[in-house]
Amino acid sequence: MDQFIIEGSIPLKGDITPSGNKNAALPLLAACLLTDEPVILHNIPEIRDVHIIRCLLESLGVEISTIKPHSWRIHAGEVRPADLDPDLCRKIRASILLAGPMTARAGELHLPPPGGDVIGRRRVDTHILAMKAMGAQVNYDRTFHFSAKRLIGADILLDEASVTGTENAIMASATAKGNTILRNAASEPHVQELCHLLNSMGAKISNIGSNTLNIEGVDKLHGSEFTIGPDYLEVVSFIGAAVATHGSIRIHQAAPQYMDMIALVFKRIGVEWLVEGKDIIVPAEQKLEIEPDLGGAIPEISVMPWPGFPSDLMSIAIVMATLSKGSILMHDWMYPSRMYFTDKLVGMGAHIVLCDPHRAIVQGPSHLYGEKMESPDIRAGIALLLAALSARGKSIIRNISQIERGYEKVDEKLSALGANIKRVDE
Repeated sequence: MDQFIIEGSIPLKGDITPSGNKNAALPLLAACLLTDEPVILHNIPEIRDVHIIRCLLESLGVEISTIKPHSWRIHAGEVRPADLDPDLCRKIRASILLAGPMTARAGELHLPPPGGDVIGRRRVDTHILAMKAMGAQVNYDRTFHFSAKRLIGADILLDEASVTGTENAIMASATAKGNTILRNAASEPHVQELCHLLNSMGAKISNIGSNTLNIEGVDKLHGSEFTIGPDYLEVVSFIGAAVATHGSIRIHQAAPQYMDMIALVFKRIGVEWLVEGKDIIVPAEQKLEIEPDLGGAIPEISVMPWPGFPSDLMSIAIVMATLSKGSILMHDWMYPSRMYFTDKLVGMGAHIVLCDPHRAIVQGPSHLYGEKMESPDIRAGIALLLAALSARGKSIIRNISQIERGYEKVDEKLSALGANIKRVDE
């Protein structure tokens, strides 16, 4: 098992380009099941989660070939509702994304329970309720069995704005008979990309980017060619790396159109950046001072569905807050285990009080020191890596396979910016 060894307090400098959006690549690959014609996808991130979904697709009969680095040809000429490998399904949450397109295309799917990050209970009820609303039968006996002769369009109010639940409903309804109105839909950038891919394949989806989608079912989808956009979560991670080391970097093709709310939140903890066209420039000089609420009250950062502040960025925001002067309450009501990684930051010297599983008070600035740590999940793992880059002395991060589920060659990218980070076999 590999681990990272990091010597901190080295300012990062240079230019970098983020990989394709992991959270877009996974549903876009699943959407290729909806047509018997080839689909070509570009800018696919070469990460573990993407390769796992590739293995699952291939077990369903999909032919996938690598045209060139980061570009795949996906041909679901004939698909079969084969028994999926339970061990692979447990490794990623995205295995649930096969339910919608396979039920629509093949009429059924046997799906072992999905896995993913250990950040608390992640319900799949929204997926099931949406599928049932379109006429699917869903049974569960340690394995999910989805079946339907043909899905029927419906007026669906999702019980929560679940991203993957929305994506499954979109894929299921694209070829359903009749029209579907999908209300309380998630509207994240990767949901929008899925809609744009499906429209390029012949689907009829309107109101893209809103919380109410109109989907006119079509009889058949055709092949297409599509380029996945940059991963804005990776963009923010590089912003955090520059700020944590008092460095200055330019991030090319950084999707600044998705960064407005993130910029507002980070400004509250004294972090700002400049936008030039499609690039983001992170200056070395940062205020790093928390803005109090009116009357000097302690401010709060709370996650919300898009276009609110994403839960996946809470871990990075906490690290930034430890480096900023002042007090702030961090609140993630979505996942009951997201905050547990903060004990590792406390071990590095951070001043954090964990109020309950959802809330933490951060008092800064803190001088962080190198420590031996283990990555519990993707987002906490990258946050600990940023803390290690900021810290004085040497840090060791184990279980880096968790980080690499969502970040492609992160050590090589950081090294190119001047970071002293080495991968060693534990």
